[in-house]
Amino acid sequence: MAALTTKQQAFVLEFLVDLNASQAAIRAGYARKGVNAASYSLMQRPHIAAAIKAAMEARSQRTKVDADYVLNRLTEIDQMDLLDILNDDMSFKPLSLWPKVWRQSLSAFDIAEMFEGSGKDRDMVGLMKKIKWPDKVKNLELLGKHVNVNAFRDQVAVDVTLTLSERMAKARERASRG
Repeated sequence: MAALTTKQQAFVLEFLVDLNASQAAIRAGYARKGVNAASYSLMQRPHIAAAIKAAMEARSQRTKVDADYVLNRLTEIDQMDLLDILNDDMSFKPLSLWPKVWRQSLSAFDIAEMFEGSGKDRDMVGLMKKIKWPDKVKNLELLGKHVNVNAFRDQVAVDVTLTLSERMAKARERASRG
């Protein structure tokens, strides 16, 4: 396998940042003019593709983030339950009692002070707490894609009893009508 030049090594490292070959080429020092062609050419070279693959595998080993990790996290998010964080009276449980998945997966947590009156007669009467949890539908979609259940794919029926010439004739007929 051919050795990588310094610029090619930089390209490989930059590619790992955002998996954008054109931006990686620019950051690695390739000219902006013609960067799309240059980045395409770099990605087609077997020794560069192998270096990217090796770097990605090494990163997965270092970070311990792989397909199993992603699937486990998606499953944890799917199983999040409001009973984990709310009491029966709809008040929040103390944060220290929340499961880790809730503490790591909330999209937003807003606290607003609520007041009555105005001026010197203004008194705080409570707090309004709003949480936004992860998009459960998007999460299920990602889970479905990951485990290849095809839950979100359209089903297409194909009639294979027609011969090729019969299919061609039907296609010509449709084209002449359109």
